Amino acid sequence: MTGQDWFEKDFYAALGVPKDADDAAIKRAYRKLARQWHPDQNQGDAAAEAKFKEIGEAYAVLSDPEQRQQYDAVRAMAGGGARFSAGGPGGGAGAGGFEDMFGGMFGGGAPGGQRVRYSSGGAGGAGGAGGGGFEDILSGLFGGGGAAGPYGRQAPVRGQDVLTSTTLPFRTAVEGAEVTFDVDGRTVRARIPAGMRDGQKLKLAGKGRTSMTGGPAGDLVVTVHVTPHPVFSLDPANPKNLRMTVPVTFPEAALGTTLEVPTLDGQTVRVKIPAGTPSGRTLRVKGHGVKTAKGTGDLYVTVQVVVPQKLSKAAKQAVEEFASQTSADDVRADLAQRAAQ
Repeated sequence: MTGQDWFEKDFYAALGVPKDADDAAIKRAYRKLARQWHPDQNQGDAAAEAKFKEIGEAYAVLSDPEQRQQYDAVRAMAGGGARFSAGGPGGGAGAGGFEDMFGGMFGGGAPGGQRVRYSSGGAGGAGGAGGGGFEDILSGLFGGGGAAGPYGRQAPVRGQDVLTSTTLPFRTAVEGAEVTFDVDGRTVRARIPAGMRDGQKLKLAGKGRTSMTGGPAGDLVVTVHVTPHPVFSLDPANPKNLRMTVPVTFPEAALGTTLEVPTLDGQTVRVKIPAGTPSGRTLRVKGHGVKTAKGTGDLYVTVQVVVPQKLSKAAKQAVEEFASQTSADDVRADLAQRAAQ
């Protein structure tokens, strides 16, 4: 895109938004038009392809705060987009052209009424030594980088990254799934690997916004949100491992037992609770965790001793008898000593 393009093209009109539109309005307008005019939806339609390129150019400038500010300044100087003459008989005082604008900006005409002339041509133009032309002047005004700046032939720039998110049920996140995203009117399919944690990000290289200058496409960055499961959770230290809490009665914990506990795949597995197991102890069940390409994790079962809220008369008497029989055991014997350390 050349500097003259910025004078001639109304990017706001291309997107159908007012000049004071905020970033969100510009993005919405672009997404809507991109879906409408995307070449995949209009195969073989040269006009649609040109329209898609036009709105892409407009969005590339208006979505960049620095380029938008520079574009607005150039358009303001151009009076909304009128083409400026580059000198010659047609650029006299009555025309109010290119020389008038820049002559006024840089101190008016030369002595004797001769105006300073600026060339919009190449090395053979009237821009003085080195052939500095229209784009060179604009680059000097706004600090551009010559041919690689926004007013010359723009060097290839990488497309913008697209940030999005998806919410998955716990089981789907554990097992992995294929999801689809809409990126500027095109459908992008992504494989969510097994064992994704809540808040984890997945980067899909080259699936983001297409570059409008021939550079590589940006990336699609997906934040995965996972809804909690009523029983299972992922081990924070190792996403291949699953965790669960199993309630047991006091007699089961005190005397020991073997339980049938559910697994995520809908089956059950036998877990031995040793006699004297305290509440909070965790037992490992090998091979019943998350199945991934790198192997299968384990299931960690945490024992939770449940205290009954109501006791029958007979049960209360039994507990009182138990307390009497174990009264010599002081379970808090070293508490004060440890607290004083």
